[in-house]
Amino acid sequence: MNELKLMQNVLELEAQSLLRAKDRLNAESVKRLLAVFEHLTRENGSLIFCGVGKSGVIAKKLASTFASLGLHSYFLHPTEALHGDLGRVRSTDAIVFISKSGTTEEILKLLPFISIPRERRIGLIGSLSNPIADACVAVLDVSVEKEACLNNQAPTTSSTLAMAMGDAMAVLWESYIGLSKENFAVNHPGGILGKSLRIKVKDLIIPKDQCPILNENSKLQDVILEMTKFPVGGAAVLSATGALVGIVVEGDIRRTFTKSANNGLDTLVKDIMNSQPVSIDEDQLAFEALDLMENGKRQIQVLPVLKDKTFVGFLRLHDLLKEGFNRPN
Repeated sequence: MNELKLMQNVLELEAQSLLRAKDRLNAESVKRLLAVFEHLTRENGSLIFCGVGKSGVIAKKLASTFASLGLHSYFLHPTEALHGDLGRVRSTDAIVFISKSGTTEEILKLLPFISIPRERRIGLIGSLSNPIADACVAVLDVSVEKEACLNNQAPTTSSTLAMAMGDAMAVLWESYIGLSKENFAVNHPGGILGKSLRIKVKDLIIPKDQCPILNENSKLQDVILEMTKFPVGGAAVLSATGALVGIVVEGDIRRTFTKSANNGLDTLVKDIMNSQPVSIDEDQLAFEALDLMENGKRQIQVLPVLKDKTFVGFLRLHDLLKEGFNRPN
């Protein structure tokens, strides 16, 4: 068989299994899942995932997914449960058993000792008539016609389907609690995903007292002195009330000397400043600032930051990139 065709056949077989499972999914199963979610929300219970072998690997992944969506969730190995880990299980919890056959020996040994009642047991099972399915209030049919494995042995199609069904459960939970992007970011503070939804402009700015500050009647000589004292890449030109009326950047200084080499130092700020600078509010998200700085009419290296139209500091492109924000594509 052509190697390309071989790989394409695997993808097609697994895709077809997902579509067939979609057609088998019914409203009653969804209703029972929602009842479990309602209980967990009310009682602050945990959602436990239990499986062995490849099913155990999937269980770990799904527990991690639910945890990232704000529901306390963890993996329970059935053998370890019989040797002490049952102490983690509470009667207010819910459990999801993952088993292709529905006769996994380790799970069958665990069932008599699980304190979680049947109405909060869920099965991701490849057969509807088996002891594990009988012990569950909701059984999501993850049966497949055959594995993509050439010998129809290694979990391939079945593991893909079990994973996808668990993901469908997770998205149902996400919809049930109305999870926002901001709340999602609470559980992802370390990566760029969390940063993009959590870090605000005010968290990264150079504050006003560390920035060059001028007025419209300052001279270019004053600009150079202030920008040497505070080398942030720009100077803010403020009114008497603290409102931003313009900015001066290093390019403005170079252009002034190019045009007036003899008396450039006496040039007034109001004659060289950008009187309509792009600015951003301190409470906007940092990734919005990056988009503004990178995707405008021209690239901006330093961005004035405002609070109620009053200048509070500068945000530099360098500091955004240093924090780990990626340049927009």
